[in-house]
Amino acid sequence: MVQFIVGRKGKGKTKQLLDKVNNEVKNASGNIVYLDKNKDHMYELNNRVRLIDVSRYLIENSSEFIGFVCGILSQDHDLQQMYFDGFLKISRLEGQDITPTVEKLEKISEEFKVDFILSVSMDEEELPAAVKDKVLVAL
Repeated sequence: MVQFIVGRKGKGKTKQLLDKVNNEVKNASGNIVYLDKNKDHMYELNNRVRLIDVSRYLIENSSEFIGFVCGILSQDHDLQQMYFDGFLKISRLEGQDITPTVEKLEKISEEFKVDFILSVSMDEEELPAAVKDKVLVAL
């Protein structure tokens, strides 16, 4: 499953994402990973959540980002959820159509039974029609 938390910058998407991950970790039977563009939220996350600073890995495009996600999945067979804070930035999709990347994430989710929760800096109306049904929270 792929779900979005959407809204313009400064609307509170990160807080929503952090609240969700910290609530989910209490009942999670598997591991949880939180991908971010830096380590600023390290102390706001439950210590059972693995924070990965994506900026350290020299990802240049969305294909490399998908490869990065698959690499994480291949190393952790108990992975249950992945949270992407600033999805457009960390996946290098700013100003581009997100549909193909989201479709790949959906296939990966189905294959490996991992849920992806993404914060996306767009208004719900700006999302491509193909992904609007994935909105969990619109701010």
